[in-house]
Amino acid sequence: MPLDADAKKTLLRKIPHGLFICGVAEGDTINGFTASWVTQGSFEPPLVVMAVRADSTSNGMIQRTGRFSLNVLAANQKDLAAVFFKPQQGVGGRFEAAAFSLGELGLPILSDALGAVECELVGQVAHGDHTVFVGEVKTAMLHRDGEALELSSTGWNYGG
Repeated sequence: MPLDADAKKTLLRKIPHGLFICGVAEGDTINGFTASWVTQGSFEPPLVVMAVRADSTSNGMIQRTGRFSLNVLAANQKDLAAVFFKPQQGVGGRFEAAAFSLGELGLPILSDALGAVECELVGQVAHGDHTVFVGEVKTAMLHRDGEALELSSTGWNYGG
């Protein structure tokens, strides 16, 4: 029986996703993108799992440096997520739109996000058009508490 492409698209888009800003740094180069394929993978050690487009600049930066940050956006920060979601010509320009500092591991932490974690890469699977990265949480900063931004609240679709 062939795959019903319409059913697959509809069903896979029903999987709930948060929206995060993943930050990467390599030398003086800082980049970031909106990540939606993210989940917690383990309590001990604390692991997060994230899928990143295989042909992206940030994918290569994560592979070379072995690090990434995940910034948790507040429910009302759709516009900020859009800045990091849109394709751009150069690397790093997205961070001009948002105040940030570098965390203990040298990764970009957005000042207005709910908070962020910095992760060291402990595993990866390259298959299909994304690489699945597993990162161990090494630092965590909570700026404030609140509801997190979810893909379903934006009207956007990614995946399926």
